[in-house]
Amino acid sequence: RGQGAALTAWEMAREGISHEIIADSAAGHLMQRGEIDLVITGGDRVLGRTGEVANKIGTYTHAVLARRHRIPFYVAIPLSTLDWQMTSGAKIPIEEREPEEVLTANGPRGPVCTANPGSGARNPAFDVTPPELISGIITPSGILKPRALWRQRKRLGGPSQQD
Repeated sequence: RGQGAALTAWEMAREGISHEIIADSAAGHLMQRGEIDLVITGGDRVLGRTGEVANKIGTYTHAVLARRHRIPFYVAIPLSTLDWQMTSGAKIPIEEREPEEVLTANGPRGPVCTANPGSGARNPAFDVTPPELISGIITPSGILKPRALWRQRKRLGGPSQQD
């Protein structure tokens, strides 16, 4: 859906950080060849109690690939992304988008079918990455291990009691 190619790439260029945009499906190949040395992704929702990260579909896959190839995998977030109430990533509702997004492409005269007629499709918009696949959570308050978020909750603007 191209979010990294727009805002993230613009921000990295502005900060003078060397980067390249790749197709998501090329990540494993490039990691296997040693051409990726670090992965930084965003997070739409980070569970402060568990360190699990919900983000755009494919984030979990990239984390698994990074682990396989011993490449550090970081999640950069604003503090507003931290969810201090949710206790399990399995409880996060995962949006299913319209199958037509997968089964068709926009052509010059309208939608074009890209799959065999009668084929069904699944189109989840998000996935959840477990903390053991994440090297660190990058916040404005520093870089923390995912499982350290709850211990550091006061510093991160989280609740003060243990609820």
